[in-house]
Amino acid sequence: MSSESSEDAVFKALANTRRRQMLDAIRDTPQTTGALCEAFADMDRCTVMQHLKVLEDAGLVIARREGRERWNHLNAMPIKAIHDRWISQYAGHAMSVLDALNEEMED
Repeated sequence: MSSESSEDAVFKALANTRRRQMLDAIRDTPQTTGALCEAFADMDRCTVMQHLKVLEDAGLVIARREGRERWNHLNAMPIKAIHDRWISQYAGHAMSVLDALNEEMED
């Protein structure tokens, strides 16, 4: 997968509120798919699995099987790559604009 298409997959995955909530749920500790189904009881198991598939395809979730359980682990590296490529560059520019505005107001 090219860098551009992998970034697109990450943005697509992060565009959905429920998927972001799932990532929050596994941020500190991996969760089984069953535990995620319980945590998101308003969705059926099939829907939870579809969201997990999108997250996995984007590289944001790594699933490991242990016996009959499927453990879902957060992989934050794609988010870091997005941050490094997009957010940090624009944040630096925004700060320089604010600094210039602040200096202008002080004069």
